[in-house]
Amino acid sequence: MIGTILWWNDCAARVVETEAYDVEGDEASHTFFKPSSRRFVEAHPPGTAYVYLNYGVHWMLNVLVKGKRQGFVLFRAIEPLGGIAEMQKRRGGRALAQLGSGPGKLTRALGINGNDHTLDLCTDPERGFHQAPERLEVVADPRIGITRSMDFPWRFSAVDHPHVSVRVKNKGQAGLLPPGLK
Repeated sequence: MIGTILWWNDCAARVVETEAYDVEGDEASHTFFKPSSRRFVEAHPPGTAYVYLNYGVHWMLNVLVKGKRQGFVLFRAIEPLGGIAEMQKRRGGRALAQLGSGPGKLTRALGINGNDHTLDLCTDPERGFHQAPERLEVVADPRIGITRSMDFPWRFSAVDHPHVSVRVKNKGQAGLLPPGLK
């Protein structure tokens, strides 16, 4: 998903950072202790928007993924490309690099809220994914701000990109993904 263009109504942004969460066996995922969240993931197809309110303050945008495992991917950071004036208005005039450099920041910049829960992000032309014109080099490292299942290297970000929320601290421990997984 890194490098994918995310369109949201009047705005466009390149996805530069994500985190993956597994439905089973991932103690950092709220599906680990919330059966209703686990049932939501199991009942909906891949590409479905999973939007929830975190700590009663920030909306979080995720997309469901399925395959050998089921889970979801949290969008952590974006690079604004279009509709920047509207994003800045929603974010109180923040600088370009600060508009979407965190999961709560990006949902506010794009105007995402609970009404967007269950959208099909693969088919909606106004709110969803579009193929990127170029591929970005991607690095995988541990997820941020969690205290459980910390050893899973499921945070993915564009290498040395100025719009990520937190830079990779030790590139020696992070792994560059092979070209087929970009």
